[in-house]
Amino acid sequence: MLPRPVLAIALLAGACAWAEAPPVLPARGTVQVAFPPWDDAEGLVVEAIRRARQQIRVQAFSFTSRALAGALIAARRRGVDVRVIADAEQAMAESSRLQELAAGGVVVLLDRAYQSAHSKVMLVDASDPEGAVITGSYNWTYAAQYRNAENLLILRGNAELARTYLRNWERHAAAAAGLAGQGVK
Repeated sequence: MLPRPVLAIALLAGACAWAEAPPVLPARGTVQVAFPPWDDAEGLVVEAIRRARQQIRVQAFSFTSRALAGALIAARRRGVDVRVIADAEQAMAESSRLQELAAGGVVVLLDRAYQSAHSKVMLVDASDPEGAVITGSYNWTYAAQYRNAENLLILRGNAELARTYLRNWERHAAAAAGLAGQGVK
């Protein structure tokens, strides 16, 4: 019999063995980097949202930024299809902007499938060859910009990367539930 730690690792490895290998994608396009609180990551994200023409997809652990909520609602009002998946537990925080987003016409889905839906991703026009993938440790919060040591990457012009992130977003959306009172299935 194997010792417990070795057995646990062996079982975990066996459980993951059936999964498809993660994709290896070619590096293309540009990478913009910001390190809050020194750099204005929030401003970069707001500008990316303002440039959106077709769709924005967001995965959020925590969403408390008034500036980002306002920019997403403005995008929705100008006809951009905006959808957010958020951690269900974090959605109950008093400072959460998710109700505000939903009231502004943004589809908000809550992810309860995991202990923490911890992704921090924004996809801007992911189907467009020049679309952007925005990711990093940066939560969509006031604290991420002004109180925390964070990092943010904006990857533009890598259509294959954007499509891969979009497929992952869609996989999470399929299992998520709409915010109460929103009428989303």
